[in-house]
Amino acid sequence: MKILVMGARGQLGRTLQAHAPADVKMICVDLPQLDIAEKDQVQALVQREAPDLIVNCAAFTAVDLAESEPEVARRANADGPAILAAAANDTGARLIHISTDFVFNGHANEPYSPDSIADPLSVYGDTKWEGERGVREALPDSSIVLRTSWLYSEYGGNFVSTMLRLFNERDEISVVDDQTGSPTWCHSVAKAIFGFVGAPALSGTYHWTDSGQTSWYEFACAIQEEALILGMINGATKISPIPSADYPTAATRPAYSVLDCSSTATELGLLQTPWRQNLRAMLKLLAR
Repeated sequence: MKILVMGARGQLGRTLQAHAPADVKMICVDLPQLDIAEKDQVQALVQREAPDLIVNCAAFTAVDLAESEPEVARRANADGPAILAAAANDTGARLIHISTDFVFNGHANEPYSPDSIADPLSVYGDTKWEGERGVREALPDSSIVLRTSWLYSEYGGNFVSTMLRLFNERDEISVVDDQTGSPTWCHSVAKAIFGFVGAPALSGTYHWTDSGQTSWYEFACAIQEEALILGMINGATKISPIPSADYPTAATRPAYSVLDCSSTATELGLLQTPWRQNLRAMLKLLAR
């Protein structure tokens, strides 16, 4: 099995490389080696490597910056996936495309299913939704769109690493408490991706996150509690909950973006891990 990973230097791409099965050959590319929105580059790479499957982790994920640079975001999040899908179609490769909870408007009060109506609130969400449609239209029978949410890992910058830094720098911080979602360790998503690798008959849109739900404020409190136990921070920082209105951002976030992962669990025979359990496991890796 030969897998081409796009966006290999991001936290999910690095996690895939760290946990790849022994019988999988990984070909890993990222900027500046390759721009997924450059059609000729992509076609040449896919034809040369002839992968069995492509995993697209590449994306423009600077949610607020996307509001002022919509064409840059569209190039990475919409044009690039469509080009990848066309190249996969030409060579007979399957494609797993990673997407986001930001395709939803957050007005729901129960978890979004894969077939819930998309209604993004931001340029980032809109371009990711456009990318999903491009992939599914080009490869209806041999593509997976896998949505996830609130990703963090032991690699690179993310909410957890930012909180750990702030806990050692400040006596007090404020964190929004009116946005609800499911924090998800990249390791969980990697397991699901490799599950789909082993299920070539599956296609369509799926969700995968860690189980449970929380707010950013509660997530920050949990990070501090676990980090104190592990001796990763010097002492307790006062964490104050605030409404999103008191922390204005360029992009509007969904207030509720919990994803229903039951179809993925059924198809792949996977069990979701509680988000706090995985947070603790990841922090233990960092604390070593």
